[in-house]
Amino acid sequence: MGIYTKRMSVYLSCAVTVLVAAQPIAQNRPAQSSPAKSEQVIKSRVDLVTSDVIVRDAKGRFVADLKKDEFDVYEDGVRQELVTFSMTHGGRLFDKMTASEPIKEGLVVPASRPASDMSGRVFLIFVDDLHLDARATPHLRNLMKKISKDLIHEGDMFGVVSTGKSSIAINLTYDRRRLDEAIGKATGEAMRPSEILAAPQGQQGSAELRHRAHVAFATAYDILEKMSELHDRRKAVIYLSNGYDFNPFADARAKQESERNPQQSENPQDPARKGGNEFAFADLISELSEVTRAANRANASIFTVDPRGLSAGPDLDEPVNMVEWNAHIRTTQDTLRVLAEQTGGIPVINQNDVGPALKRIDSETSDYYMLGYSSTNPDPLKRTRKIEVKLVNKPNISVWSRTSYSLRQLPKAEPK
Repeated sequence: MGIYTKRMSVYLSCAVTVLVAAQPIAQNRPAQSSPAKSEQVIKSRVDLVTSDVIVRDAKGRFVADLKKDEFDVYEDGVRQELVTFSMTHGGRLFDKMTASEPIKEGLVVPASRPASDMSGRVFLIFVDDLHLDARATPHLRNLMKKISKDLIHEGDMFGVVSTGKSSIAINLTYDRRRLDEAIGKATGEAMRPSEILAAPQGQQGSAELRHRAHVAFATAYDILEKMSELHDRRKAVIYLSNGYDFNPFADARAKQESERNPQQSENPQDPARKGGNEFAFADLISELSEVTRAANRANASIFTVDPRGLSAGPDLDEPVNMVEWNAHIRTTQDTLRVLAEQTGGIPVINQNDVGPALKRIDSETSDYYMLGYSSTNPDPLKRTRKIEVKLVNKPNISVWSRTSYSLRQLPKAEPK
């Protein structure tokens, strides 16, 4: 087993946690021109900062009778004044106090429902068909039908986006017929192990594999950035994917490369290959950290669901041994854990029956308080900010909330 696969399971979650709290890493986007002066000003902006807060008593029951003045919110140790406050219980919205600026509607948010609609939930179903097994397409569609039946209720807003040939792009809507339309289109097209082994290999492994992953992450990032414009709603991303591995089946690929090119070293510990493995590990962490930052800025939780369920081993027609297959499965599952755990969501992996998990997600998104404030941080240039929510004189009650968020960096001004 390569060094990368051994270290992934141990270090992936910790490394992403560190990177999310650190300065953002440069993305694969067009570089901005640098000002002519040696001094550069980093511009950032905060509008309304919102955070979901889940409050439970000692028996795990949601506490639904708290008032605005019973919450204290701190950003980097500075107490903030709440400008929005609402409580959603059983999926219905109560005690709503909104800011003076209305929510933007049109591009992302559909036209308002009648006043009788009190739903406070928004779901984005992210179908990463570039990383979903084509042979499991019937299972994928059945899973989406369960999500439609058991998770998305009347009055919930939802949207559906795919990354590949399913070509699904449904903006947020209340029309459940659009969800049936998406289910009929969903089709997996992930690279099979034999295709990965046969693909041309460069210094970063398979270029096709990297391209697919970048498309998936970039799509998720862009959608989350748009979701940040929507406030006062519980935002959940149901992320359907088999996960990611930038260096799968390293030994098997090296063996095939050595057979195609006898002059290439067959040693799995070759220094060149070792360096490539290290870069793959770092690149994967970078991509994951960008998505988790965007989710936390948007106050959206990612609930990752792996439709594979329990994995017994590779198909008999795949030229991969059990050791490398298990290492690959661990790596892909670890990436799904990171996306969920770093954004306050739940990873649903190694489960053939997703019914109980969907009920838990339904509960997590049905009972919560939504707090919003306009940041008065004493350091306006600080990019990553810590959030702390406390209850006033409420012992024996546990509080869960988002612990930090990172600002977007605005484009630098053009030199004069």
